[in-house]
Amino acid sequence: MPDPQISAIICTHNRENYLGKAIDSLLDQNFSGAYEVLVIDNASTDRTREVVESRQKNPLLRYGYEPTLGLSVARNTGANLAHSPILAYLDDDAIASPAWLQNLWDAYQQWNKLAIAGGKVTLLWQDASPPQWLSTGLSENLGAYDLGNQLIWIDRPGQTPRGLNYSIRRSFLEQVGGFDRALGRVGKNLLSNEELHMTELALAQGWKVAYLPDALVAHHVAPERLCQQWFLRRGWWQGISECYREQLAGRSGLPQLTRGTERLLRGLHRSLQHWNDPAQRFDNFTYAYGQLGYLKAAIEGMLNATKNT
Repeated sequence: MPDPQISAIICTHNRENYLGKAIDSLLDQNFSGAYEVLVIDNASTDRTREVVESRQKNPLLRYGYEPTLGLSVARNTGANLAHSPILAYLDDDAIASPAWLQNLWDAYQQWNKLAIAGGKVTLLWQDASPPQWLSTGLSENLGAYDLGNQLIWIDRPGQTPRGLNYSIRRSFLEQVGGFDRALGRVGKNLLSNEELHMTELALAQGWKVAYLPDALVAHHVAPERLCQQWFLRRGWWQGISECYREQLAGRSGLPQLTRGTERLLRGLHRSLQHWNDPAQRFDNFTYAYGQLGYLKAAIEGMLNATKNT
């Protein structure tokens, strides 16, 4: 087989019920060149390996095992095992559209300073439906991502493509030393913001980051996530993740306490303002709750810095 031009990588942990559909969507790509599909089993204890082995007659598919739990660790393992200059990451509970890889590949060929690209994400609700308290903003925590139908050059980390539909140029990834292991999900803890950190690094170093609307992926909404407790927990970890990202960028210390307190009060105030609107009320309350996680991580960081001086 010729060397692959792009590598489609799934990092998975205990998602046997969704994984098969994700793999099948990658094996059925309409890609004009050569590509490979890598599944990185991140310390799974379910039937993940069996799901992969049942499809390994397809020469495109390879299996790798990473015993150290953590999404960033698994992504780095995938990059190390991949044989191509472009790495495309799909979540294990997502389904790629048939032209997903082609749209990504074409963009990297057109712009040699493109470091990161991702596309639109729609939600698959299965047998459920969106609850009344779920706002458009909070649905982004389920993976929804839609910046419209035109190419957009991302100029700030907050617009970063979703990690479930995410690609990166290998040379840039190697330049920055891989995905930072201090960020990204580890088992059931919901750390995130590794993609925002990458965007920040790319923009600071003169690279480009793009939203490609035609690089479409659909994401399953797990029924267990459709409860307010999950969103509060997700908000808490989002706050912690944002604190860590700021610390990596050298923006730690007392100013974090000011920022976190101001955002906490602002979220509570807006929640009260929207008391008669269940979706906006809960959206703002979740935002405020996340600032408690942010402040906790900021205080811990300051205490640790004091101990080390």
